[in-house]
Amino acid sequence: MIVLSGTIGAGKSTLATILSEHLGTEAFYEQVDDNPVLPLFYKDPKQYAFLLQIYFLNKRFESIKKALADDNNVLDRSIYEDALFFHMNADMGRATQQEVKVYDELLDNMMQELPYAAAKKAPDLLIHIDISYDTMIKRIEKRGRDYEQPEQDPTLVDYYHNLLGRYDDWYDEYDYSPKMKINGDQLDYVENKDDLQIVLNQIDTKLNERDLLPKL
Repeated sequence: MIVLSGTIGAGKSTLATILSEHLGTEAFYEQVDDNPVLPLFYKDPKQYAFLLQIYFLNKRFESIKKALADDNNVLDRSIYEDALFFHMNADMGRATQQEVKVYDELLDNMMQELPYAAAKKAPDLLIHIDISYDTMIKRIEKRGRDYEQPEQDPTLVDYYHNLLGRYDDWYDEYDYSPKMKINGDQLDYVENKDDLQIVLNQIDTKLNERDLLPKL
């Protein structure tokens, strides 16, 4: 099982689709467009931050259980990133200490339960897509969700910078599986076929190191 990570607009869903086709497996996607809480959060982050994170946490727990049930799957975002978002919102004053306590205890219980909920105990590989703020904004503008646009809400500029700034430490501390980084600024695997081949070669090399690719 491969899990992807990266900030909003990093290109996780696109890479998940590419990898699922490349490896002949299934992709699991984060529920965004039909998420009933997300637009509410963008309108009133302080009121809905806790509810949104519980919603995401529940969906991510469900997705990773399904993905771990089979031999080969790809998740475009996983439960391992969940706390990064909620703790950031809490640090921004969008959650109470009691909400943080409830969230942390729930997440801890889920992580303890996960090895017993599926045959596989952990991912085989984390692929982190590293991008700059400028690339992030270009991707957000391109996909066109109104509630994500800084032009609609100038406070999102600080929010996005804050989010980007937390990923280096998160990646360094991640230890559930082997991991690798993709430079999403230099390698445009969406628009450039040569860059896509470089990315796929990097991933295949990492999988081969763990003897996870089928032998020809």
